[in-house]
Formats: sequence, C-alpha cells, structure tokens
Amino acid sequence: MDVREYLRAVRRSWWVVLVAVMVSLGVAALVTVKTKPRYVASVTYFVTIPNQGVSEAYQGSIFMQQRVKSYTDLLQSDRLAQSVVAKAPLGLTAEEVQSRISASTVPDTVLLRGTVTDTDATRALRLTEAVSAQFVELVRAVETPVEGRTAPIRVEVISGPRVGSSPVSPKPALNLAVGALAGLLAGLGLAVLRTRLDTRLRDAVGLQRATGSPLLGEIPFDPAARDAPLIVGAAATSARAEAVRKLRTNLRFVDVHEPARVIAVTSALQGEGKTTLSCNLAIALAEAGWRVALVDADLRRPKVAEYLGLESGVGLTDVLLGDVSVGDVVQRWGDKSLLVLPAGSVPPNPSELLGSKSMADLLLVLRESADIVVIDTAPLHTVTDGVVVAVQADGALLVSRYGRTERGQVAAAAEALQSVSVRLLGCVLNMAKLGRTEADQYESYRVEAAAPPPAVPPAEPAGERAGAAATGRGSGFFDSAPAADPTQELTRLPR
Repeated sequence: MDVREYLRAVRRSWWVVLVAVMVSLGVAALVTVKTKPRYVASVTYFVTIPNQGVSEAYQGSIFMQQRVKSYTDLLQSDRLAQSVVAKAPLGLTAEEVQSRISASTVPDTVLLRGTVTDTDATRALRLTEAVSAQFVELVRAVETPVEGRTAPIRVEVISGPRVGSSPVSPKPALNLAVGALAGLLAGLGLAVLRTRLDTRLRDAVGLQRATGSPLLGEIPFDPAARDAPLIVGAAATSARAEAVRKLRTNLRFVDVHEPARVIAVTSALQGEGKTTLSCNLAIALAEAGWRVALVDADLRRPKVAEYLGLESGVGLTDVLLGDVSVGDVVQRWGDKSLLVLPAGSVPPNPSELLGSKSMADLLLVLRESADIVVIDTAPLHTVTDGVVVAVQADGALLVSRYGRTERGQVAAAAEALQSVSVRLLGCVLNMAKLGRTEADQYESYRVEAAAPPPAVPPAEPAGERAGAAATGRGSGFFDSAPAADPTQELTRLPR
C-alpha cells in the first residue's frame, strides 16, 4: 500500500479511528479517576570526608562520588526500613516502607537524594523525616571502624525533608493526552488492518486488477434509484444517468475495428444491479438514435419487464420453444427505437434453452434487425446460464457492486468468462460512492446548463442501407438511424 491507499483506508474507516480515540480517552479518564493521588516527600544528603587537606581534596572527591553510588542501595535497603519501623512506627511494615523509598545521585557531585512516595501527604513527610534521621545513623554505624575511631565519612542533611503541596500523580492532562495519542495510533492501525482484511471492492482500481479488463463505467449510488431505477423523467438529469451515458460512450471505443453489437451484461453475484444497468444502457443507446433490442435472458429471476412496465407473460422462453415468433412477443418501449423481449415463463431447463440452436438463430435475427443487442443474463456464480449466453454474444460486460462483491468473486467470474474464450469488453463499478467534490461540481453544472437534446445521427442514404441489407449484414454499432418499424424485421425466426 502506498501513501494514498493508506489515506483512503483512514478516510473510509474514519469511524473506527474515532471510536478508538473515544474508547482510549474513556479508559484514560477512568484510570485517572480511580487512581489515588500520590505525594512525594524528598530529602537531600551531602557526603563528605572530614579533616581533608587541600592535596587530598581531588582524590577524596573522586572517592566520594564512587562511594555515594553505593549509598543509593543502602538508602533502599531492608535494614534501613527495619530501623525506621522500630524507631518511628507509622502503621507500616518494613516491606511497605522499603517499597515507598527511592534514591538517586546527582551526577558528578557527592549529593544523594532520597524520595518517599505515599498516598497520604502527612505520612509521606513523617516517613521522610524518619528515613533522613535513621539513614545518617546507619551510615555512621557502617562506616565507623571497629577500633572506635571517628568515621572517615560523614553524611549530612542539606535539604528537606519537605513534601509537595500537590500530588505528582495522577496527571489528568497528561493521561488524557497519552490516551488520545494511543487511541489515534490504535485507530489508524485498525483502519489499515480493516482495509487489508476487507476483500470487498472499494474502488475502480481494485476492480480493474481483479478482472484484468478496462473500467468502462462507474455508476454512482443514487438513493432515488430504489423507487425510480430508470434514467427517465427527473432521473434523466441525475449523476447516475450521466454515468450511464459515459458508459455508452466508452463502449463505442472498446474496439473501433471490431465493435461488439451483441453485449451480454452479467455479474458475479445476485443483487449487483446488472438488470437495472442493462435497462438504462439500452435506454441511453436508444436516446442516441441507435436501434436497440433488449433481451431478458435471466430466465430464473426475470426483472426487465417489471422495471420497464411491460407485459411479461410471453417472451424469450416461448420463442425458444417454438410456440411463437419473436415478432409476436417483442414490445416497443416508449417513443424510442427500443424493442424489448421479456423472459416469458420460467422454464425447467433454462441452461439448455439458452444454449440451444434456437437461441443462436434468435440472436442472428436480432443482430440483423438492430444496431445493438443488450442481453441481461444470470449471475455467473449462481448458475451457468450467464456463461452460456455470453459465449454466443460478441462480448460481455461485467457489473460489480461497490462494497459488496469481493475481489476473489469478481476474479473468479472474469476467469469463468475467459476460460470459454468470452470477450470481456470491460467492467462496471455499480453503486459507487460519489465524492463530495464531484457531486457538487455536477450539481452546479446541472443548474447552470440544461441537459442537451439527444444527438440523432443523420439517416443513411437509401442505397447504402439497401446494400447492407442485401449482403445480410446489419449496420454498424454506432452508425445507423432507427428503422421506421423494427418489428417488421423480427419475423424471420421460424415457429
């Protein structure tokens, strides 16, 4: 992960960071409240050699500095603690006294500092007074020669004992600052870890890497799409509609030398919005003037007729079984050059029907009658229907839903298509999060400029159209005008 990916991970999981900081602050505050105040009393000793001449001063100073270091252990010894308990009973045991005493030396001096820490300021002071007196006596007893001569080393109290007026702990400001910093670091770590462990698609780059195909569209999430899935009416000027038009444009440049005229729209899982995208893509193509045929080949869970408000009783299944001709069941949608072939009744053997010769013949008729055929197919991970249809198409468009589909599932779906030599035209990230800046820019542009009318290409000369029909080839992907009545050309499939 590079720096940008780390920043995206933190921005995506900002609530994790916030929760971690709040929890850490709460723990720090609780610890601060529960911790008893602790007071520190201190005393400073000066260690010297009495009756020392000038010539011996330097050597004596070096000797005393080394000697003072050993006194730190003596000040914290159990012998001193026992003496304190015996001479000045404070309700503490020798072990408790010893645990409250600490000692340190002042570097490059002969000063020794002793401190006593206690939850009671008065007891801390009294204990320090007892320690200061007993330590002087202990040093004198240790350093006095056996012969009874004067001790060569003398220890004197030069500062203290005294106790601070305010407790040294807890320190609320420091504790909260440390807690906030710890929570921030923990939150950042959890956010990055969550991103690394989360295999769901969160950006277009991850989708491209998983499929190994170009990104043809990124459809933003629109809350209104649940009630109004089609890009018509008020939704025609939405950011979602503009993204579908961008997808329409990108499809034109996938391969200008070998354009795909029959496109199978599929997904890895159910509920990724492939049917809605199929309908909207067909509508966008028809708005641009192309003759479009939309086929609902998801025979297990057909939804195209429901979304478009068409009759769904008879459709693709009945045509493939030979009960009706395609011209009898195809339906025109709206005032556009869009013909829709619903799924019809649900058959017991969808895969066999979709892979039959009747399906191949139907696609041949649709290819010759329309500029582009959009086929809504079943999800690839659920059943094999989607692969069966995609094999017969010119290419497949793989739709993945933002934040739901896992990278492994998308990669497996792409591999399933490529393993049977299906041409993967590209991928689409559906229901993606639109950045605030992009949303604001689009809204500003939409207010300032009205949506332009759909560009209808000029009609072909009659001779050219007749020549194309005579050769048995349909017109190009993006280079023909709508026919006067496309249903007349959809009667070639035998019953």
